[in-house]
Amino acid sequence: MTKISVVVYGADIVCASCVNAPTSKDTFDWLQPLLKRKFPQHQFEFTYIDIEKDTENLTDHDQQFIERIQEDELFYPLITMNDEYVADGYIQTKQITQFVEQHF
Repeated sequence: MTKISVVVYGADIVCASCVNAPTSKDTFDWLQPLLKRKFPQHQFEFTYIDIEKDTENLTDHDQQFIERIQEDELFYPLITMNDEYVADGYIQTKQITQFVEQHF
């Protein structure tokens, strides 16, 4: 069984570039049952990081993603798996499942 650490970086406010997209928290909540159901052979560990509130005790890796979001290089919600970038902005099921199928 492969362990996969899934991190969703987000904020309470919907990303300005992601009009009509689900909130970061909704994406986090939707992602958990999706991955567990689609890939029961893997063990997922889920973490949500609010880019505006959860700024203490983060790894350098987490800080770098938050800085890139704040500098508008990336959008939120942003998803990583085992510290690898997966997708950002308007998240779609196909992006997530293809990443898991190709990498794990």
